[in-house]
Amino acid sequence: MPASVLTPAIRDEIARLGSADIMVGIPSYRNAATIGYVVRAAHAGLVQYFPDLRPVLVNADAGSPDGTQRVVVETEPPGYIEQILLVHPKNRLDRVSLTYPEVDGVGGKGAALRTIFEMAAALNVGALVVVDSDLRSIVPEWIELLAGPILKGGYDFAAPLYSRHKYDGTITNTVTYPVTRALYGHRIRQPIGGDFGVSGDLIRDYLAQESWTSDVSRFGIDIWMTTTAVTGGFAVCQSRLGTKIHDPKDPGSDLGPMFRQVVGTLLSLAKDNANRWLEISGSHDVPAYGFERYADPAPLEVNTLRLLGQFHAGSLTVADTWRRMLRPSSYKSVMELAGEAGAMAEEAAHKLGLGTESGAGPAGAGGVPTTDELSDAVAGFHFPDDLWARVFYDLLVASSFGDIPTERLVAALVPIYFGRVGRLVIEDRRLSGEQAEERVERQAREFELLKPYLVDHWNEARENQAKQPAVEPAPADEVAG
Repeated sequence: MPASVLTPAIRDEIARLGSADIMVGIPSYRNAATIGYVVRAAHAGLVQYFPDLRPVLVNADAGSPDGTQRVVVETEPPGYIEQILLVHPKNRLDRVSLTYPEVDGVGGKGAALRTIFEMAAALNVGALVVVDSDLRSIVPEWIELLAGPILKGGYDFAAPLYSRHKYDGTITNTVTYPVTRALYGHRIRQPIGGDFGVSGDLIRDYLAQESWTSDVSRFGIDIWMTTTAVTGGFAVCQSRLGTKIHDPKDPGSDLGPMFRQVVGTLLSLAKDNANRWLEISGSHDVPAYGFERYADPAPLEVNTLRLLGQFHAGSLTVADTWRRMLRPSSYKSVMELAGEAGAMAEEAAHKLGLGTESGAGPAGAGGVPTTDELSDAVAGFHFPDDLWARVFYDLLVASSFGDIPTERLVAALVPIYFGRVGRLVIEDRRLSGEQAEERVERQAREFELLKPYLVDHWNEARENQAKQPAVEPAPADEVAG
């Protein structure tokens, strides 16, 4: 079992608290503007739905300079919530805000959750609910929706099921959902959702895992948790939370580091769990908890010219890595598409008086054309579903059996991902959210249909690796010299 990261001060806090039945954890950094609302909603949910349990709320912060921790501690007293809900809980809510310690010198969301997990295990909680600190759509019912399946339904992991804008969640839509579904056979729609419920048993299993990497200590944590729950045989469900309103980002300008950490973790887990997914074909639905909701998500603008421009730029800077990580047919198709993307983006930018990179700015801002207008200008660009699935499967094999570091391979995938997202935005520009969701499902089905392609090449690469002569260790005197 990995060593504990808890500091003496945190251990003293645990000793003061003694034990708890349910915990809400909130990792944060620079969220003073939003975390007060999240704390109030979580507090109200604990009072309204679990008045008989001993609750604790833990904010694990990265040392925010904007007063995030002060907001958590000072946000409205218990009596305020009780008067609104006309419910009198048996136990007072303890609120704790602390600066979390890094894990092996690495800080980030995963490191924050490591502290929250250790505190939850030490307090012997039955259920832990974790919510993002930048949420604007959380309501008290979210606490029941995420903890209820754990405490009442016998589940170990409750993944979120959101209604999101058709341009939001591009890493989920293009990678983590279709890959998790195809590999492990579970249709978990939001495997990196950020808001979830976990049982005490699963928390202890997380803490016993040896696969905690630097990426898991950052944004890789969500896919690590979901995959570990699925491959460990734990009972998994989804909770319908409705619309998620938070701080969405333009995938072409903001999501590169997150993409690398999430995908790097996903690849590492796939290699470690090959014996679990090689024999799986098809997929099955995962039970969904809660009432279905319909609401319009917050609008989001995406700069498609920037996405296509960065795809083309990748063909100029990392083409050698593409050639080595992709099979010849995939490499040829990707290079042709990148050339088309660059030509189309340049022509469209010239006509619109824009640049394909930083000069274009965020779509829809400051007089810049909207996403629809930018997408109309490059509507002829295509990136087939089956090619994207083959590209990712080629990457998975190359990262597991090749001689190029996974970090370099994933970095080289980012421009191709931008091209794929650009095509989806172009394709979805005239579609409703429901119609765009069917496109996501179509792509996920393509990953399932092409899984034999992955299995064949995986087995071929494994056999070739087994045929390689073993490298004899150098004599001791040679090493010393």
